Amino acid sequence: MTDIHYLTGDATNPRAEGPKVIAHICNDRGGWGRGFVLAISRRWPEPEAAYRSWHHDRAANDFELGATQLVQVTPDTWIANMVGQHGIRTSRSSGPPIRYDAVRQCLRHLAAHAARLAASVHLPRIGTGLAGARWDRIEPLITSELTGHDIPVTVYDLPPARADRDDHRGRPTRRRPAARNR
Repeated sequence: MTDIHYLTGDATNPRAEGPKVIAHICNDRGGWGRGFVLAISRRWPEPEAAYRSWHHDRAANDFELGATQLVQVTPDTWIANMVGQHGIRTSRSSGPPIRYDAVRQCLRHLAAHAARLAASVHLPRIGTGLAGARWDRIEPLITSELTGHDIPVTVYDLPPARADRDDHRGRPTRRRPAARNR
């Protein structure tokens, strides 16, 4: 069993030799345009096009919660579009759209792909942005489904300057003044 390796950096630019899979969470509504997917789309058009086609043709394929689609973007890099989010968060939502059972199923599929490719897995803290997941619930899933099966995993956190500049939707934020002690 290996441990999850944590780095400060950009998950779309994995620091590893050999085959790599960059994994992220998608919703089951076909929406692509906020969050980590924007960083993916800035580097490669194929994952978005494949996801949209997969969703569009969902009556004839396996697109559903828990499904994982692998898209090759370079000779040694793939993107894993993992459907682990039901819908999107709105002001009328009663809870976060993350579905932990679907994430577990996605990670199982991802483990099979990574093992077949002899690839390491690279990801941001999946599901903790727009999907509303708690990392203390996602991390054990990664451990049981990936590192517990000797799949090397690296989780990337954005550097503080970049994290302050971009919110979880990939848009600039306004800096809030620090709270004053009174």
